[in-house]
Order: sequence, then C-alpha cells, then structure tokens
Amino acid sequence: MTGTADTADPAVVRVIALAVAAAVVVNLVIFFIGALAGGTYAFTSPAGPATVNAAVVAAFTIIPLTLGLTVVAVTRRWWPGVVTVALIVAPIVELGTIVALTIPADFDGPSTVALALCHVTLVPVTVLALRALRLPQHDAPTAAARTDHRKSGPHR
Repeated sequence: MTGTADTADPAVVRVIALAVAAAVVVNLVIFFIGALAGGTYAFTSPAGPATVNAAVVAAFTIIPLTLGLTVVAVTRRWWPGVVTVALIVAPIVELGTIVALTIPADFDGPSTVALALCHVTLVPVTVLALRALRLPQHDAPTAAARTDHRKSGPHR
C-alpha cells in the first residue's frame, strides 16, 4: 500500500480527525476559561498590537496537528520508526513552543497560562494518536525480513 493510499484508509483518517477534533475542543474550552479569568489575549506583534482569538487558537491547533499526524501516517509504511521519533519529538516541540513563543510574548497572566495549557493539551492527544497510528507488528517490515535472503532449511 502506498503512503498516500494509507492516509485514505478510514482508520487512519478517523485517528487524525478524532485527535484534531478533541484537541480543538479542549483548547477552545481552555481559551474561553482563560477569557473568563480575565485574559485579554492581547500582545504586541512586530506589526503592532494584536489579539489571539478563538479562530487563531483553532487554526494553530488544527494545522500543525493535522500536518504532523499526516506526515507520520504517510511515512510509517516505509519507515515504521517515524512513530517512535514522533513520540519523542512532538512533545518536545509542543512544550518547547511554550518557552519559545508563549512566555516571551507580552500576554497578561491568564492569557499566558491558558495559551500554555493549550500547548500542554497537545501532548496527550498527540501521543494517543501516534500510538494509534503504530503499525501492527506483522505489517511493519523488520530488518531481518529485509536483509535475510538465506534459503529456508534446517538451522544448526
């Protein structure tokens, strides 16, 4: 099965769609709780004053999560180890962006906490989705299967 056909597999599409939908719902709930707590989500961008709104939170959840999970789904057939790599890299990126992007911005306290929690929310969602995208052991090629060209016979 080719990579692009694999992403059209209903099970793969379902995993990605459920992960993205769950993350968006949770992040929007966090966003609105932050607003109720007094968060304005205003910050100073290079172009001047700006505000993060619900659409931005949704888009910044949907786009990277969909792209990342799709890349894993496409590449996992010819590189099964991509899931393991993604299980390590994705949480580092998701949590690292709190330090790199959220904290340095001049958000008020409730906005900073809520947006940081939106990043944290992605970690368990991503891990669960990546685990669901793991290939069953019998579908994943092994090094022995790729390199062992000996004829079958009695082994001593």
